[in-house]
Amino acid sequence: MDDKALLKIIEHIQNGEISQEAAVAAFQSLQTEDLGFAMLDHHRELRTGVPEVIYAEGKTVEQTTVIFGKLMQRTDTVIATRTTAKNYKSIRKVAPSAVFYKVAGIIAYERKPREVRNESKYIAVCTAGTSDMPVAEEAAVTAELLGNRVERLYDVGVAGIHRLLENADKLRQANVVIVAAGMEGALASVVGGLVDKPVIAVPTSVGYGANFGGLSALLTMLNSCASGVGVVNIDNGFGAGHLAASINKLGDN
Repeated sequence: MDDKALLKIIEHIQNGEISQEAAVAAFQSLQTEDLGFAMLDHHRELRTGVPEVIYAEGKTVEQTTVIFGKLMQRTDTVIATRTTAKNYKSIRKVAPSAVFYKVAGIIAYERKPREVRNESKYIAVCTAGTSDMPVAEEAAVTAELLGNRVERLYDVGVAGIHRLLENADKLRQANVVIVAAGMEGALASVVGGLVDKPVIAVPTSVGYGANFGGLSALLTMLNSCASGVGVVNIDNGFGAGHLAASINKLGDN
């Protein structure tokens, strides 16, 4: 449910085109939809500006497809994260124009051409290494689908810090910076010491045994001595992209 759908119902009421009882039913149907295995939140876009997003991991292919099909009836953009090629094959039956962002693990449907909210304000997404790209791409694609310009800086970790410094201007000009890093996760602190914008750190599960599946990177980022660094959960690229998009739209008219 978005503000356009709400205004349309109000207009029908004002014009006497629907009864009060029908209007109440319409409002109720716009809020939630019970599928038995899922309760869809059609009200979320009105409350938060972003429609409900499908987390496909743990769901069956059939469940994800049904949810996807229901959401695309109510909103212009549908996003499913943690998806696979099997999900894509099934979803294309209900959404032939859906796009599979393989590295990001995202399947998206867009009813109309995407509009970038403000070209002059961009989100920079950088990774310590190439192995961090799946998490970074989940963040980058999420931010793009939410109407943001994104600039990517990949494989600029501290082991070759000159690669990062060569791109310092691009980092400083960004409105928000997302940093995806595994191993010890030091890149977020370095970036935080170079820029005056919010830095969203995403610890990844990339690393050898003592990395503990991303725990070492998470603790490093939480203990960062650089100011202005916030941390999301391990491998949570979607959360980072969503948060960056929320920050990036502040001040827009």
